[in-house]
Amino acid sequence: MIQIPCLNEEKTLPGTLADLPTSLPGIGSIETLVIDDGSRDATSAVARSLGVTRVLRFPIRRGLARAFANGLMESLAMGADIVVNTDADNQYRGDDIAALVQPILDGRADMVIGDRQLDTIPHFSPLKKRLQKLGSLVVRLLSRTQVPDATSGFRAYSRDAALRLTVLSDFTYTLETVIQATQKSVHIASVPIRTNAATRESRLFHGMPNYIVRSTGTMLRLTLLYRPLRVFLWISALLLAASLGLFVRFFWIYVSHPGEQTGHVQSLVVAGALGVMGFLVASLGIVADLTAMNRRLLEEILTNSRTLRYPQSTHEPDRS
Repeated sequence: MIQIPCLNEEKTLPGTLADLPTSLPGIGSIETLVIDDGSRDATSAVARSLGVTRVLRFPIRRGLARAFANGLMESLAMGADIVVNTDADNQYRGDDIAALVQPILDGRADMVIGDRQLDTIPHFSPLKKRLQKLGSLVVRLLSRTQVPDATSGFRAYSRDAALRLTVLSDFTYTLETVIQATQKSVHIASVPIRTNAATRESRLFHGMPNYIVRSTGTMLRLTLLYRPLRVFLWISALLLAASLGLFVRFFWIYVSHPGEQTGHVQSLVVAGALGVMGFLVASLGIVADLTAMNRRLLEEILTNSRTLRYPQSTHEPDRS
């Protein structure tokens, strides 16, 4: 299944669909799913006229992350064994889908991300390239993966990966699914891909500052969601270290300058306050970690529910 989230793409969608392969080695059949995210133009009509397998249309705009997540579930309902996600603006080369799905066919990965090799994209500004690389570096550190291009939307998912992933963000799915995959034992691989010339400006964000703020917020929220104990313990450790430093300072002044202790009582007060805050933050981290464990159990229940709702298709991918 090739899914294409769309928003007002009546002009670019024909080129995107024409670039898609009609057959692939190891794949029995290829179907296409267009997710129309409340377009105000003729996107859905164009998709139907061009013979896509199914059009899923939202009456109002829900955002790229919601369109992607609903596309995954619809693909599973249609019996997909592998789901490929690509953009409607024809940013990615359709010929590279074969390389994208090969690690899944070989059993080497559950999720494959296309590496755009940012330095080779002429229409990306130097600033955009640096920020994209920085974002991918942060995601690699948070997820403990080696994904070189974490913001790439050209991806392939096995059926098992699609069943396990739950998109919570309203902004973009790219960062969340990478961080989440490592928490759910979804193995990630990357393959180099090529890009086409730009057909339009990005609609996901308005300006680079907006992208930085929203991406940073997404990564912080996901870190708190999936690794709360580590985050709160680090904050607690900083508070307790500051408290200890002030206690040591007061004690040193008390011993070495017997007549000056009363002038530094404020250090003792602040140290005590920081110490209490440190212990409270650590306690909050323990509670958050217990909540995260409960969430993981609920996600397992959700995965099992999806497995029953979307049974295995009657045909298996040809892995010969």
